[in-house]
This record gives sequence, C-alpha cells and structure tokens, in this order.
Amino acid sequence: MEYGSIINSLLALVLVLGLIALASALLRKYGANATRVSGRVKGVNRLQIVDSLAIDGRRKMVLLRRDDKEHLVMLSLDKETIIESDIEIPKEILEKETLEVKSEVKGK
Repeated sequence: MEYGSIINSLLALVLVLGLIALASALLRKYGANATRVSGRVKGVNRLQIVDSLAIDGRRKMVLLRRDDKEHLVMLSLDKETIIESDIEIPKEILEKETLEVKSEVKGK
C-alpha cells in the first residue's frame, strides 16, 4: 500500500469522526427532540415517570403521570400491560409538589 492512500484513508477517518462530533454537539445543544412537533409549553413537563420497580430480570412496573392522572404499566421484553389507569393523585402529594415548584421558582 502506498503512503498516499494511507494518508487519504486517515484524513477521511478524521473527517468522519469530526462530523460525528459536530452532530453530537448540535444534538446536545439543541436537543434530540428538536424535530418533534408537540404542543408542549416550554418548561412544563406533562409526562413524567414517577416511580419504577424491577419485578424480575424481564419485567418492570412503571408509574407514569400525565397532567393530573397516574397510570400503572407493566413493561416486559415483548409487551406492555396497563395495570391501572386514571389513578387520582393523592392531594398531599399534589400540595407538596406545588410547594416545591413554587419554592424553586422563587429561588431563581
């Protein structure tokens, strides 16, 4: 192999790695979800994972919150099962979270 082709190969490798680094930096700055269209208000998370618990190596229970409702879902490798839906959030938890959010806003 000639030195010229080795140098060309190394330059191509450096160029590709540079493009990957640039794409990574842009995704980090603008977010991986920049292309997603949503009606989300900036700073307001409507969907949250409240808690999760590994049942065994293949299954996991996840408590999801959307707006003012919670949903209990079991996730496995091949399917998802809704265990309970439209769970009312206890008022004590809502009040505690409201106070935490207000204190964070005042701190900023």
